[in-house]
Amino acid sequence: MSTAWLKAELRAGRLAARDAIPPVERIEKSLAIAAHGADAIAFEAGAVVSGFLPIRSEVDTRPLMAHLRDRSARLCVPVILDKVTIVFRELIRGAELVPGTFGTFGPGPEAAEFDPDVMLVPLSAFDAAGHRIGYGGGYYDRAIHRLHEKGLKPKLIGIAFDCQEVASVPAEPHDIRLDAVLTESGYRPFPDAA
Repeated sequence: MSTAWLKAELRAGRLAARDAIPPVERIEKSLAIAAHGADAIAFEAGAVVSGFLPIRSEVDTRPLMAHLRDRSARLCVPVILDKVTIVFRELIRGAELVPGTFGTFGPGPEAAEFDPDVMLVPLSAFDAAGHRIGYGGGYYDRAIHRLHEKGLKPKLIGIAFDCQEVASVPAEPHDIRLDAVLTESGYRPFPDAA
């Protein structure tokens, strides 16, 4: 079995489990995630934190982002520019959001673009070693690689529900490990993440 096939199988299984969470329970779990992350996520005042606006059955990170804004984070969210690139545009309270790719919404081209200090990373599956499986497009992997090429090393925090954890993610050399994961059970750092 190839690594790609194994990842696809794990992705499909964990996304199905996430989709099966009833909407009211998903809201409650998202609020628990916000409560755990509000104080656990460390950053300097004025640091840039990239979150994401939920699509499909993703964790709703908006309550968490509101807590982080209250702690003086500058917020941004990913916007897909083309078939391979995402940028992170400033999310300002009350600013208009425009439709994007894959059913997403985000700030328009007039919004400032940031390089995040902390990234809240969506995922389909993760393991106890800090490896993640994304959605298969490689957008975050490329964005993180681009930041590393600039000499930046943002703190990577996977955002997921407990049901998205798997025993082991088949890691590849280009995969970048998470620094921590945040679920409804709490904030779990991976101290030896590279």
